[in-house]
Amino acid sequence: MGLVMRRDMAFGALGDVEGALRGEGVGLAPMSTGEASLSAGGVTVLATATARDIAEGRLKGLVVPGGSSDEASLAAVRSLIDLARADDLTILAFADGVALTAERFGVDVEAEAAIFGGGRTVVLNERADLSKAVAALS
Repeated sequence: MGLVMRRDMAFGALGDVEGALRGEGVGLAPMSTGEASLSAGGVTVLATATARDIAEGRLKGLVVPGGSSDEASLAAVRSLIDLARADDLTILAFADGVALTAERFGVDVEAEAAIFGGGRTVVLNERADLSKAVAALS
């Protein structure tokens, strides 16, 4: 799955879910939303996936964490969500990424985490919910 890199990336009440996703067999490929997204806490992250990987079917989904809300990065995140939605990919959203994703899907969702795809939205309230939902995606 593509991991949307956002400055001040956050996963909300579920904490750092990257390890939990990997534990369920989900490989994460960082996707840049601009130069600022590539540096976190003084560490530079190299983007390993692009929007083209979504369009060409190399990714099975998109992970949208919360993060900075400057207009340029939000436009990039919206673009990735729209592309993933158009290609009917599963989107896992966290923190303020849930509201951003829900907006693009035209639904009203208030949650710390949610899965969008397949014509439905599943709210995730706990890490156990995340593990069960991700296991069901395989």
